[in-house]
Amino acid sequence: MKTTDLISLMAADAPVRMRLGRALALALVAGVVVSAVVLLVSVGLRHNLVSVFETARVLFKVCFTLALAVAASALVFRVGRPGAPLGRRLLPLAVLVAVLLAAIGTELMVVPRAHWMASLEGANAAFCVFFIPMLSLAPLGALLYALREGAPDSPGLAGAAAGLAASAIGAALYAWHCPDDSPLFVATWYTLGIAIVTTAGFFAGRRVLRW
Repeated sequence: MKTTDLISLMAADAPVRMRLGRALALALVAGVVVSAVVLLVSVGLRHNLVSVFETARVLFKVCFTLALAVAASALVFRVGRPGAPLGRRLLPLAVLVAVLLAAIGTELMVVPRAHWMASLEGANAAFCVFFIPMLSLAPLGALLYALREGAPDSPGLAGAAAGLAASAIGAALYAWHCPDDSPLFVATWYTLGIAIVTTAGFFAGRRVLRW
């Protein structure tokens, strides 16, 4: 029996609880709401957000993290379905990496060399690496639970995609509080926080998404 035929038979015999797309959509909404509440009741929004929001650095940070959250979430919707090609969902992520590299290059050109290290280190690097994973917990748990409604070819890859989406959501929310605006800071510490959650998602997916 071909693998595709076996998957079809298993899907036909399995009880349908909720369609995967709907389950993932509900998981995203729930995860975002919970994490937003955590942000608001703990550290809150940046106190000078109105005055700085129109600056290029802040606008880039907010738009970049939001775009990353959208692109990573789209990947999760695809990776939960067996045999679904991922190429088109990976392209936006590659474009965003290129955009971030371009922003870093621009930063290095306009900021004096003596200030590069200060821009990279910022004032809240340790808190950033801690709080982005903290804000990712609810979306990650919700997405992993929703992915159990699907049949991903690779549980580890599906878990990593869920971790990437969850941490991107956490980063997008944290960007509304974070006072460190340099693309160098974002590329270093935001990326580290996202990498931690993505790795955790990989190992969690291998455990909870096996079928």
